[in-house]
Amino acid sequence: MSDHEQQQPAPRRGKVLVALARAERKISTRPAPKSAKARMKFLRTREKGSAKALAERLGVSRRTVERYLAGKLTTPQKRLQTALVEETESEWQPQVRAQAREQAATSSGMMVDVTAHFGFTCKGSSDDGRERQITTAISPTYAKQILELQEAGATDEDLHPIVAEAITESYFTEWGTRAAGLRADFTDVQSIEFRF
Repeated sequence: MSDHEQQQPAPRRGKVLVALARAERKISTRPAPKSAKARMKFLRTREKGSAKALAERLGVSRRTVERYLAGKLTTPQKRLQTALVEETESEWQPQVRAQAREQAATSSGMMVDVTAHFGFTCKGSSDDGRERQITTAISPTYAKQILELQEAGATDEDLHPIVAEAITESYFTEWGTRAAGLRADFTDVQSIEFRF
């Protein structure tokens, strides 16, 4: 089998993208459907009632979708379970998510809680880089940039510089009141959480 014919592994979502998706799920006003049947019913409505379109979306046969909808099958295999969870969460309460994103981008900003290794460059002297646990606000300007990049399909590597810039502005330079010229970069992200 040639390299071209070999199946490529699915791209892994980085910690920043996963944290943004998790933050969006937390703002839901109602819990998402939990059972396979309820998820299938919900996703079928998003496909305008088409079991065929839902089957294509999930990568299963139309008959499989119909069996879950009829309650004949109840426990999906791991791949289908993962697809059901991801697709349901991506479609659940889009207006609530849109309102939270709009508010974060225009007025309230976001909070970020990150544990990572921060390194610095600046004019003059600075602390050596080290692992830090930081919780700080991100201004609406940076929140807007982060959310726009996420929506445009950015990778974690694309998001790291803007998140680092946002943390630098709010935490290290305190909105420009100290440490002029400081630039912080973070690597080795242990954990990251966003809150709208």
